[in-house]
Amino acid sequence: MSLPHAILTALLEKPSSGLELTRRFDRSIGYFWSATHQQIYRELGKLEQAGQIRALPSAQPARGQKKEYEVLPAGREALAAWVARPEDPKQIRDPLLLRMRAAAVVGAPGLDEELRRHLGLHRRQLAEYLEIEERDFPPGRNSEEDRLRHLVLRGGIDLENFWIGWLTRALDGEREPGPASG
Repeated sequence: MSLPHAILTALLEKPSSGLELTRRFDRSIGYFWSATHQQIYRELGKLEQAGQIRALPSAQPARGQKKEYEVLPAGREALAAWVARPEDPKQIRDPLLLRMRAAAVVGAPGLDEELRRHLGLHRRQLAEYLEIEERDFPPGRNSEEDRLRHLVLRGGIDLENFWIGWLTRALDGEREPGPASG
């Protein structure tokens, strides 16, 4: 996934200024694709230059007034082409996993404390996702757009449950089971 695609997605959901996009990233897309304010503004400029978005005309031109952007047909086409393109899953790159591997070689002082800290972080993230699910996806909402957004959230919930279970087993000193045999 790339930042331009995340921005096009957000702008198709709702035309926004760079500041509004940054806030929306913090509240939704940022759970699985983060970007700084500077990165968002840099990409907005590139997308505008490429003819994929445009700044909406302002009712009152004023110096320093925030620009709101909308997606142009070329941007929608680029996003649709990206959605349809096959892409392999990405490898997990988690520093905690690498640190655990290193601890196997050099020792593990303080590792349990770090695992407990991560466990707490994942439990808090899970609680936040469950609150979002309860608030934003009540029973009976079943449009295709809601279904797909809910699936993304469920993916986050499932990942947090995975990390909580894995960290709990790591702290309990359990040996992980070997590969499943067919």
